[in-house]
Amino acid sequence: MDDFFERLKKRKLVQWSLAYAAGAFALIQVLDIVGQRFGWPDVVVRTTILLLAIGFVLVLVLAWYHGERGTQRVTGTELLILALVLAIGSAILWSFARTTTAAAPATASSASAQSTKEAIPIPAKSIAVLPFTDLSPMHDQEYFSDGMAEEILNALAKVKDLKVTGRTSSFSFKGKNEDLRNIGKALSVANVLEGSVRKQGDKVRITAQLIEAESGYHLWSESYDGDLTDVFELQERIARAIAEQMNAMLSGEQQQRLVQAVTANPEAYTLYLQATGIFNRREGARFPEAIAELEQAIALDPKFARAHSRLAAMHSLEPIYNPSDSDRALAAAEREAALASELDPTLAEPYAALGISYGQTSRNSESRAAFERALAIDPHDLTANFWMGAALINTGYTASGNVAIDRVLALDPLMPNALLWRGIQYYYAGDLAHAEPMLRRAAEVGLAHSGLGMHLVLAAHGDSASAIKKLAEGLRALGAGMPASAPDVIAEGVYGDGVAHAKAVAMIEEYLATKPPFVSGVVPYALLQLGAARRALAVAAEDHTSNDSIYLHMLWSPAEHEARSTPEFQALLKRLGLADLWNRYGAPDVCRLQSSGTYACD
Repeated sequence: MDDFFERLKKRKLVQWSLAYAAGAFALIQVLDIVGQRFGWPDVVVRTTILLLAIGFVLVLVLAWYHGERGTQRVTGTELLILALVLAIGSAILWSFARTTTAAAPATASSASAQSTKEAIPIPAKSIAVLPFTDLSPMHDQEYFSDGMAEEILNALAKVKDLKVTGRTSSFSFKGKNEDLRNIGKALSVANVLEGSVRKQGDKVRITAQLIEAESGYHLWSESYDGDLTDVFELQERIARAIAEQMNAMLSGEQQQRLVQAVTANPEAYTLYLQATGIFNRREGARFPEAIAELEQAIALDPKFARAHSRLAAMHSLEPIYNPSDSDRALAAAEREAALASELDPTLAEPYAALGISYGQTSRNSESRAAFERALAIDPHDLTANFWMGAALINTGYTASGNVAIDRVLALDPLMPNALLWRGIQYYYAGDLAHAEPMLRRAAEVGLAHSGLGMHLVLAAHGDSASAIKKLAEGLRALGAGMPASAPDVIAEGVYGDGVAHAKAVAMIEEYLATKPPFVSGVVPYALLQLGAARRALAVAAEDHTSNDSIYLHMLWSPAEHEARSTPEFQALLKRLGLADLWNRYGAPDVCRLQSSGTYACD
């Protein structure tokens, strides 16, 4: 043994082994880096490692052999063998390199072609109307400047030859010094209309300018002066000038007029605009103020159809913010909607308001019929499309509901609620790649309850701490009537340990034990999130909550398939009157009609 180690030392096999191992390791690292750049398959590196392992044995044999012969010279045969090995290896690597290099441009070209195919081209006749700037002396006419921009937007939106971005998306850039190119890309429009309004007493000056989004080139600019009695004429002149600049084809009555004079009373119109600002921002605490302004406008002009229509819409949403007086509010919504439709049958909003009103009292067949009537009058009404989409999803027609909301997002890509609803549906479908950006965007554009969707994505990524925070934020925005601590306790219960879960369930039961006049929609939502589906359904089946929309969409998700087979689910279907709806329109996506006349839902 001593003699063996002495011979190893003389032949320097240890040094050769270490040198070879270091060289082989370096070669593998280089191949790995180069292979990643060229996209070589993993087999290249694996084959190289195998060859180097064999080579290690050969090196040891050669080192021993040459040491045994006492010469450092390599024979011609040995050189030939080494040259052949290097040539074969080089040929293999070159073959991989050529194949990958040739494939890379093809792949890039294919990806580019696919991207081009999927990218939606921006039409030349497309425009976003940004909110006009208030330049009034006291800067207290923001509602009026917003109203002017919205009226012009609505007039242009009715021109079939134009693509006009919805109000919510256009107004999301309000107060932001955003580059017009970014706005154009975000909204997929070629042109942007900016403007300002200066209102002092009865005098009004409106300045508008049409700009090409990509280049920033001013296509047209003009100022218009008048007084409040001329306001519709000013809107007409601006809208017509824009249509002409964009070479839009006008049809029917649009050839004569784009903007209708909706009232002859300037004060009534001013009140309408003030109330509309509150309605658009969904400032629930200020709804009574807006309702009073609309009632005053109607007192000044009883035939002001749009004031009746907007009042119907506000009353239909009022129970969400004040559930204790829902019967009065919903009755008022139906009354005002009827008056508005009688005064102006071309308005879609009154029927959309009826759809919401009927839905809140479980008259789902009448609700759907009302939405269909609204969309028959104006297929492009974004609010009616969104409300219809939400109603379809809530009643089990998920696929049709998603199509409706996709229509909304095609024209109003930054509508917060539409982003939230569609994002949640993508999550239910297991498509996080689409769900996450939509839900993040809903939060970015300021949707207060966006956390009701975002917590799902965060939890899917394993970020329980952030999921708790987002869920609590979402519940806080919609948890009127619940204890102040409820959002945090429920969120902790959903994502915390067993103690936190039990605490959340106990708090909900304590709240229900107080027999509130209207159960918050947060309760069945929270119980479903806590895994207490049968209890959630039992609570929901007793009576409608302050906002059934918070939880109804959850019932059709894959996660609740077991809940759909329970007696409590059947009781809820009866309370909602869904059997009548399904008998009229056909079974929803996951249900089927049985011979007994009842529906079984998978």
